[in-house]
Amino acid sequence: MTGQPDLLLSPLDQVHRDAKARMAPFGGWEMPLNYPAGTISEHMACRGEAALFDVSHLGTLELRGAAAFGQLQTGLSNDLRRISPGRAQYTHLLDQADGSVLDDIIVWWLADESFMVLPNAANNTDVLGALPGCVDVAAERTLLALQGPRARTLLGTVAPDAAEVGRFRVSTFDWEGSPALVAGTGYTGERGFELSVPNGVAASLWQALVAAGADPAGLGARDTLRLEAGLPLHGHELGPGITPLHAGLGWVVGWEKESFRGREALVKLRERGAARTLRGLSTPGRRPPREGQAVLHEGTQVAVVTSGNFSPCLGHGIAMAFLPIGLDVGSSVALDQRGTEVPATVTDLPFV
Repeated sequence: MTGQPDLLLSPLDQVHRDAKARMAPFGGWEMPLNYPAGTISEHMACRGEAALFDVSHLGTLELRGAAAFGQLQTGLSNDLRRISPGRAQYTHLLDQADGSVLDDIIVWWLADESFMVLPNAANNTDVLGALPGCVDVAAERTLLALQGPRARTLLGTVAPDAAEVGRFRVSTFDWEGSPALVAGTGYTGERGFELSVPNGVAASLWQALVAAGADPAGLGARDTLRLEAGLPLHGHELGPGITPLHAGLGWVVGWEKESFRGREALVKLRERGAARTLRGLSTPGRRPPREGQAVLHEGTQVAVVTSGNFSPCLGHGIAMAFLPIGLDVGSSVALDQRGTEVPATVTDLPFV
């Protein structure tokens, strides 16, 4: 059996199965959760060397033409005037009514009137509705993420032109005669690259990078890495009722823009101040905190864990939660872990 019914498959699906990957559903796709080495090994490979992820489940929308810049300026939260062609920008699609985050997005500004918009695949419909004129080209390409301190050196042995791109820069390169895109972006807290290549040459690029020394890594390690880095995940730290201000991401908002979706609601929230903010929680021991566990302060529930796990780098549990303003870094709280109160300390983000 190759895949569950109704789940989309990556163009590299057979490559992952041949490598004995453990597959799992995620955002409507069936993707590698981990490989035989295991999630912790893959996590540490990314922190110490270089890890390779298939992130083809992310969407890819193309927006071209004279109106493209204006559509992105009014449709998304960040201000494109902060960057220029050849650069990438992290931004949000906001709910018009309350300013909550419908999706978090990377925009690749390829040329004057040419953009690639990378949403979370499950949110494609919302993004397409907010940005009329976008063309969904995800089915035509495979997206890889090469991350870690040795990512640039390793990529340089495989695709030297791609390895030249700087952090949050975007460029083109050639792979086996096919045009491809590379950006100095990622979701692990490490320096690295995301590479968008036509499906027909994706397997050969994956195999070349693995042969050069990259460790294949799955969604399990991707999640523990982003958690250590304090990076929000849509549906956990971003979503209904959560604005960029709650998530500590006010820098993603182009306050100087006259108009964008959700601006009025955000301005009002900024004026009165958010009652909660995203914080880190550190627990002793290896027992991992889990999403949905109650956060207790002086015996009263004040929040729930939005993401939690064991930190391979720190050797103990870590979590994130939206805590009331006033529970500052260093405050003592507890997590209700199946009826057992486990002590936790409020910490700054990122953890690593």
